[in-house]
Parts: sequence; structure tokens; C-alpha cells
Amino acid sequence: MKKTLGAVLTAALLAACNAPADPDSEAGATGAAETSSKDAQAGEVAASAGFTEADYGDMGNWLCHPGKAGDACDVDLSYTVVEADGTTRVEGFEAADNPLVDCFYLYPTISADSGANSDLEPGPEEKRVTATQFARFGEVCRTFAPVYRQITLSQLMAAMAGGKFEGNMEMRYSDVQGAWDTYLETENNGRGVVLIGHSQGADMIQTLLRNDIIGTPAEDRIVSVLPIGYNTYVDAETGALGPFEPCTTKDQTGCVLSYVSFRETVPPPSTSMFGQTTADGQRALCVNPAELSGDEGQLDARLSADGFFGIERVGFVNGDGVDTPYASVPGLLSAECVEADGHTYLEVTVHGDPTDPRTDDISGDVMAEGEVVADWGLHLVDMNMAMGNLLAIVGAQGEAWVAAEAAGEE
Repeated sequence: MKKTLGAVLTAALLAACNAPADPDSEAGATGAAETSSKDAQAGEVAASAGFTEADYGDMGNWLCHPGKAGDACDVDLSYTVVEADGTTRVEGFEAADNPLVDCFYLYPTISADSGANSDLEPGPEEKRVTATQFARFGEVCRTFAPVYRQITLSQLMAAMAGGKFEGNMEMRYSDVQGAWDTYLETENNGRGVVLIGHSQGADMIQTLLRNDIIGTPAEDRIVSVLPIGYNTYVDAETGALGPFEPCTTKDQTGCVLSYVSFRETVPPPSTSMFGQTTADGQRALCVNPAELSGDEGQLDARLSADGFFGIERVGFVNGDGVDTPYASVPGLLSAECVEADGHTYLEVTVHGDPTDPRTDDISGDVMAEGEVVADWGLHLVDMNMAMGNLLAIVGAQGEAWVAAEAAGEE
């Protein structure tokens, strides 16, 4: 039987993301090895796996970094607020002058490189998704986004055609680990840091937590963890991801916020791996950012005017686009966490009104031959649908973390 595009892509993605990470990285999780020993060990692992370690002292290997002028986060982030009656206003963007905390981000599967792993030369697709999903966090934190040799879209396409998986998992994780270690050694200086990732990047954030953060001094620097658009399974007994409990209040620190999203009208089919309950009954974590932020379930979106891949002009008023890179649509979207039919996910409702001039829907579905691939839900806009909510949460968490640190020093 021919598999659906969604089923094959999802299986390929999860195969890529769930392959074992570098087994030697557990030394980092225990905190037992000194930095020099760890670096030497990493070099040996890289050499044995047939690749050269990336140098994250080189600004060329960062998409966003406070020490890099004109980086991928230094772009026009203005957005047009489109009200239900069709009236509009433009809101600008201003990065924080002295942000309280840092944000460390890993982007999703996006590379258009031809190999199984991407190279370290970021293409327009890596830059675009970083700008779309992450740059706006500059309102509340210093932004760090490394380039990493991820599993590429072409590798997933090859898997769709029945080809062998050829991704170099050790190289992929070596990059993430190297970027994190370099950040800690040269930039952190005791600051709090929020970990953010989407899809493949979210999986890498979870792997980094398990292998190199939990049980080390770095654990105390983690303000919160946001692995979005990828299944997060917490411990059945503790209800936590290691020491990180699910976030329940806006200013809670040391917690995890995760979800996958689907339309109310297109719930996840049985074939979807996103939000799927495991064979032993573990449910994927769903924390609703629109409740956590205090917005009573209303999503505060920053939707791309050119779609996720930057190739479509999205209509917002009378079928027309906006003149800014992004748009906000107050009151159009709401969300709640739902557990149904073996899946736990963020259910998104679109409150379109055919009688007003504003759009009645949003783009963000994965499409194949003009049809929605239900397995993927609203994966492409997981983060952008809730961007305003996420910013409010991270801002409050940063303030709370700094206040707690100051109180502890008194």
C-alpha cells in the first residue's frame, strides 16, 4: 500500500530525530569531565565519525549572535494589526537595549542542501525561518542561534522514496553541543537562558538537556525550556522533563512549555506521530501558551505575510496582503489543549466571519498536490500563531528569574 506523504515525511522526520545521539556525550551530563578533556573527547568522536568539528568561535557559524553585525535576527519585524472590521495599524519592533536573560534557539528541518546533512553555510531558508520564529525574542532576551548540520529536507525526500537513511547523527549533535559549550564558556557569565527549538530543533533541545545540562552547573542557568512542534514526554511518576516541570503560571521558571498544534476541524489522524500517546500510555505534553500568558485562550499571532516558505503572498484584508513582513489578527485564533483518540495537542479554532473584510482563515497547513496533509496539523505555524503569547511568557519568566537570583544573593 502506498503511504501518504504525511505518514512518510513524519516517519522519516521522527526516525531522523530519534536516532541515538553521540553516546559519549553522557559524560557532559554528569559534569564529571573537565572542559579540556571533554573537548579532546569530542574531537576524537568527530574524527572517528568522519567529520571536522565546527568552530563556534567563528561568527560565521552563528545565525544570530550579539557579537555579529547584520545577523539573521537583524531584520524588519514590523507587523500590521488587522482588526475584524478591516482597519489596520502598523506596529514596529525594537530589540531590548539591556535584556535580562539570553535565548538559545535551534531551527526546524528546513535546509535545502542536497546532502543528508546540511553544511555550515546557511542558506536563505535557514535565515528566513530563524527570523520568522526567533528574531522577535530580541524584545526580551539576547539572541543566540547557531548554524548546525541538521538532517535536510532532501534526506527526508529520499526516505519518502524508500531510500536508506544516511544522516550523520554524531555530526548533527556535535554541532549543537559545540555551540552550547561555546556559549557557556564565552557569553553566559552567569546569565539565565531560555532554550527554544522547533521540530528537529526541539528534539535537539531535549537531547541537549538530557546529555549536557541536567545534572551539571548549567542546569541552574535554565530559565525555561520551549521545545515546540515536537513530542515532549514527561516522566510518568514526576510529571517533569528531568527537573523541569510543565509551566503552569506566566512567571514560573525552571519549567517546560511544549505543544504540537492541529486545527479544530482537522484533528490528528491515527497515522500522525505528532502528539501521539506512546504504547505504554505516555501522553505528549501540551501547555497552552494562550492560557499561560493570561490571554484566556486567545492566540496573539505574528503571521508571515509570505507564508512559511516565503513563496506565497497571504491575504489578510479583502484578499490583499499587508505591506509589512508580518500580520497580527486579534480575536481570529483561539486554542486549548485537547486529549482525544490517542493524541494530546493544542487545538486551534479559527473564528472567521464571512461578513467582514478580514480573512476568515490562515495558512500553515502542509500541502501535497493541493490537499491538506492532516498528519502534520499546523506544524508550519506552531510558533507564529502564539508568538505574542510566547514573548509575554518569556519576558515574565526572565524578570522572575533575575529577581530570584537577586534575592538569593542578599
